[in-house]
Amino acid sequence: MKRSYRHIFVIFMLLMSSAHVVDAQVIGGTLIFGRGGDSVGLDPAHEEDGESFKVCENIYDRLVQYKDESTEIEPALAESWESSEDGLTWRFNLRKGVKFHDGTPFNADAVLFSLNRQHDPNHPFHNVGGSYTYWSYTGLAKIVEKITAPDAYTVEITLKRPYAPFIYTIAMPPFSIVSPTALQKWKEDFTNHPVGTGPFKFVRWDHGDKVALEVNNDYWEGRPPLDRIIFRSISDNSARLIELQNGSIHAMEFPNPDDLSQIRADDQLKIIEQPGMNIGYLAMNFDKKPFDNLNVRLAVNHAINKHEIVTELYQGMGIPAKNPIPPTLWSYDGSIEEYTYDPAKAKVLLAEAGYPDGFETTLWALPVPRPYIPDGSALAAAIQSDLRHVGIKAKIVTFDWGTYLDKVTNGEHDTAMLGWSADLGDPDNFFSYLLSKEAAKKPAGNIAFYRSDEMQEVLTQAKSTTNQTKRIELYKKAQAIFHRDVPWVPLAHAKQILIINKQIKNLKLHPTSWKYFRQIWLEK
Repeated sequence: MKRSYRHIFVIFMLLMSSAHVVDAQVIGGTLIFGRGGDSVGLDPAHEEDGESFKVCENIYDRLVQYKDESTEIEPALAESWESSEDGLTWRFNLRKGVKFHDGTPFNADAVLFSLNRQHDPNHPFHNVGGSYTYWSYTGLAKIVEKITAPDAYTVEITLKRPYAPFIYTIAMPPFSIVSPTALQKWKEDFTNHPVGTGPFKFVRWDHGDKVALEVNNDYWEGRPPLDRIIFRSISDNSARLIELQNGSIHAMEFPNPDDLSQIRADDQLKIIEQPGMNIGYLAMNFDKKPFDNLNVRLAVNHAINKHEIVTELYQGMGIPAKNPIPPTLWSYDGSIEEYTYDPAKAKVLLAEAGYPDGFETTLWALPVPRPYIPDGSALAAAIQSDLRHVGIKAKIVTFDWGTYLDKVTNGEHDTAMLGWSADLGDPDNFFSYLLSKEAAKKPAGNIAFYRSDEMQEVLTQAKSTTNQTKRIELYKKAQAIFHRDVPWVPLAHAKQILIINKQIKNLKLHPTSWKYFRQIWLEK
């Protein structure tokens, strides 16, 4: 009798296991993803915005990649890697048998083409398609000595000096490996005809509307379950939710916080959320008067009621910010005292700066919802009202997303909203891109055009040492310098949030906010 029960139990467990495997292996279907704005471009080396990288993540691979739900590194196009004892030479052993979507073989030549076009000013494609923003702002332009290939499946990257975040940095989307054949064919227009080795192939891009991808059946990591992905651009948060409720899309980003209660009540929908590694801020342009004056910048910080803004606009989906990095990131200094909401003190500071009656300026508002600022228009109205109470008359200005980015990175604004979601779990990713002198070169990531020799020295030291204790000490010093110089009003750290139809299975958020779709399937 015991044997019979055991036999039945084994059969039951096998059936349950089999059922799970079948469910996990559902093949087919089209995932329609609703987002707040369109991509700017699809050549990853030239892009710098999340909407572009969101699509690029699915078309391309890097040498190494982040694990699901983690900032730990795992193999991708490189099967393995090692560094020299002094940290100056990194050797990558490449995966064999991989092909680009156009049939071009992946090998060391493709890696050299992809990375040296960013690094080497003499590369025939160095000046094709625009600037290499991330190569510059991450410091790789100055840190990398040379990129070579000892043989067809080995690549060596030699550094001029040790760089603590190196292996995490090259896992970022801008350092994806592209098809040399396709880039040579399309040149500047490669951004509209992207070709990588990734889990999905590019099909078409209807600008302002949608990007369509189809599955790469020969993907080196195995065929993804989905047949197709469509990224739809629906700028209005409420309209995007209606489309989700109607079944026209399967997932959406950036809901209005006011809509969360009705979303929770919908038995067809599910909210996925986690603490975000991001910052939303109002940058004050040092190159435009009167924001070169410290007292003016302090006054603006005291004039804005960020706690009320977060309560009203984020509806529990964010926390007020006081530092340029989020509390979820190591080295965060919680002991720094935030600038309190104090309109009276703001008026005194303005008078001391020579503006007793205030002044007129412009306030540039985000035109699309972003992970760190869900509603740029509402935020602009709230900030405008707060500034008016201390005598600062701010005219709200906005443009379409691509134009907005182009203009603020070239310094046309007086004050402008922007933000940052972590590319990797290292403070350098925030500081070097947003606050370094290098990043103040146009087109700038440092849109405050804040140029501090003291800050730069601290950041350079922090990148050059691998001693974690020393790095924490240096990044805390950088936060203190930021707090003293106040190039921004740090506004909020938002939670990562995604609303999905329960038909979607295995969709995971990632700390860096990039969306990995290769493991998702749709329940029939």
